[in-house]
Amino acid sequence: MQMNQLRFMVAVAEEKRFTRAAARLHVAQPSISSAIAGLERELGAQLFYREKSEVTLTGAGEVFLPWARQVLADCEAGSAAVRDLLGMRGGRLVIGATPSLTTNVLPPVLAAFHRSHPGVELRIHEAGSGDLVERLGSGELDVAVVILPVERPWVSCSRLMSEALVLAVDENHVIAGRKSISTGELENVPLIMFKDGYDLREATLAACRRAGFRPVVAISGMEMDGALALVAAGVAAAVVPESVITQSGGRLRGIRFDDPALARTVGLASRHDRPFSPAARAFVEALRTHVARSHLQGSDPAETSEHNRHRER
Repeated sequence: MQMNQLRFMVAVAEEKRFTRAAARLHVAQPSISSAIAGLERELGAQLFYREKSEVTLTGAGEVFLPWARQVLADCEAGSAAVRDLLGMRGGRLVIGATPSLTTNVLPPVLAAFHRSHPGVELRIHEAGSGDLVERLGSGELDVAVVILPVERPWVSCSRLMSEALVLAVDENHVIAGRKSISTGELENVPLIMFKDGYDLREATLAACRRAGFRPVVAISGMEMDGALALVAAGVAAAVVPESVITQSGGRLRGIRFDDPALARTVGLASRHDRPFSPAARAFVEALRTHVARSHLQGSDPAETSEHNRHRER
């Protein structure tokens, strides 16, 4: 059964003449007659009474007509949905990001994207980079903003920005006036730790291991907003990206580490076998523009993983 057979059948039923249906569809009458005859053979039933003055539906034709119309309507709706998606008048974009990035980097980007493309539904999934990469693999995410490196052969990554990690303390903390601190000095500083699997937690624990001690953990299992609130309340300190300090409204102080390894590189990740949709491409462009205008890139802004260059074409 072919779409043109259904289209011809509906036109003949509405026009009640093969000639008028052919004129309406701009096709030759024999083509319509042949297509409908083939449809009748396939269905095993006559659809029209063919009389000299008029063509009318048989009982089988009356039963079949609503279904033919529904199929044509569904196909047109599907085509319209694709056209809307390509024109970004509709559709959905699922973005994964670590909590620190949804706190300070993504909000202005998402706001600008929504203003430009209000018909595109945005869905955000917050998690650690490991979880986000797994969700990319399962097809749950279109693109993810993660902490590099990502060592998966099916993932394409490109560098977005880099930034230092700092020790966040409240303004009344005993070391709030310090400009820098060594990793070893963290041994006696109670810390707020993030959830298992979060990159900031792993980076903090790795730095402490390199310095030869286990950190004093005051509270564990936090998300970014909760951790910052606890720091501001004077509960304990936390190792966080430097950019979140600038968004704290002066409630927090950020003390830089002497250890250059306490830094992170943020990147964009996607499956290399799935080209970006127009919506995903627009989001990536908006994110890169925001990072450039906000001077967040850090050093070597052009650094890009070699196997990912095809994603930006």
